[in-house]
Amino acid sequence: MRAAALYSAAGSLLLTTLAAAPATGAPDAVESAGTALAAAHARARGIDFGTCPDAEDMPGTMECGTVSVPLDYAHPDGKQIKLTVGRARATHKDPHNSKRRVPGQGSLVYNPGGPGASGLYFPLIGMLPEWKRIASAYDLVGYAPRGVDKSAPLSCEDPKHFFKAPSQSPTYPSESYKKERVAEAKAYARGCAKRSGSKLRFYNSLNNARDLDVLRAALGEDKLTFMGASYGTYFGALYATLFPSHVRRMVFDSAVNPDPEQVWYRNNLDQSAAFEGRWADYREWIARHDDVYGLGDTAGKVLRSYEKASARLAEKPAGGKVGPAQLQGAFLSAGYYDDYWPHTAAALSAYLKGNPKLLVQQAGPTPGAAVEAENGNAVYTAVECNDAPWPTEWSVWDRDNTRLARVAPFETWDNVWMNLPCAYWPAPRQQPLDVRTGPGELPPVLIMAAERDAATPYDGALELQRRLADSVLVTERDAGTHGIAGGANKCVNGYLDAYLLEGRLPERHAACAPHAEPKAARPGRR
Repeated sequence: MRAAALYSAAGSLLLTTLAAAPATGAPDAVESAGTALAAAHARARGIDFGTCPDAEDMPGTMECGTVSVPLDYAHPDGKQIKLTVGRARATHKDPHNSKRRVPGQGSLVYNPGGPGASGLYFPLIGMLPEWKRIASAYDLVGYAPRGVDKSAPLSCEDPKHFFKAPSQSPTYPSESYKKERVAEAKAYARGCAKRSGSKLRFYNSLNNARDLDVLRAALGEDKLTFMGASYGTYFGALYATLFPSHVRRMVFDSAVNPDPEQVWYRNNLDQSAAFEGRWADYREWIARHDDVYGLGDTAGKVLRSYEKASARLAEKPAGGKVGPAQLQGAFLSAGYYDDYWPHTAAALSAYLKGNPKLLVQQAGPTPGAAVEAENGNAVYTAVECNDAPWPTEWSVWDRDNTRLARVAPFETWDNVWMNLPCAYWPAPRQQPLDVRTGPGELPPVLIMAAERDAATPYDGALELQRRLADSVLVTERDAGTHGIAGGANKCVNGYLDAYLLEGRLPERHAACAPHAEPKAARPGRR
């Protein structure tokens, strides 16, 4: 992989001393007992499903309810918080044979990652053709994890002030700019403590895994069938380690590296390096379609077009809303999903030709989404900062990322600003759990990953497979979309269906050819 070679070139930047005790932790016996008690209470109560909060927008098959979980599992009878849960019952209809009734297989619980993303509306995915077979056999269940949306939401600042646009995004920040961002990170960390109080420390991945077991019990399931994407694979792996006997089937889609030494500081360095490779992939694709976009017929020329736009936006933001940071954010999204490539390239092309409308539509902030965006950012920060030790000296961050930015400038510094509050975090840090199961301890699980995924680099999937005995890895070769299950690749979906519907797995490693590249589209066409 190009990203792996790039990362090696950065030398020893990962060999950073973290302000930490030893990097492996063990589950607390008191919290384990608290989880068992909370699960027993949840099984007895169940979930009273009914109309969804946004009922006017929900199809009739979607129903919602809540499940109570302890804020602190060391005190399971203490303060409770409610998680909002969504469900669509199994259809029992074979999409290929209308006369055949499909037997039910219980609940399939899904988490889309983040941290900070809500899976509440996941059950609606059963309406898509790629999911109809799974929806025929499973009750599709999604939920908003603790802190997210209506599930005891966290906040670190007034949402009115969350979108700071237009704003700069220097690839090589000055010392004065760095000082400004350090001050902002300190203020943000203080805001999290002020607005969330003593409960802040309880928003972490171990508690997300414990909540998942309480949800399993509330659904009346003796064993969990779970599918996690991105960050959802991390606390899913924690669940597999904490509760292996409670697992029926698990799918890990786009796996986070669970090595305790990687969580989370080093994982973010890896991510920044991998995005450089994916950014290069995208520019090469644009260059192959120079007849459509006119941004350059080589990756280097496309980069110069991008830099020209960024410089122009620094002088005069598009629509008064889109500066260099907003441009970078739009193109970062394209690094996650290649189906964003055509219209993002079209917006850049149109902007450089004098029409900023598409760029403003795609990259400009949406005031109506400020509450949701601020909440998601708060949960992301709280979970990652609480989960593990982080360097507490700015000099360490500056050293490591200055080195990395020499070879991976696209995302490095923006990733720093995203995570820097963790250097000044006011709540206690946990020691990451050593994710690991031995032969026969856990039913075989399915790991799926794209070889050039930037958000969760491929090495994470390999590491997860090494740590979960009897697990199987399906790789989409030479592809980089983040989250591949139930998507555009029929080969990948075949493995997913075989596992979830029949319990069948391939050999220890299986591979699929990449899905088709997106087609170029001129501005105004999709």
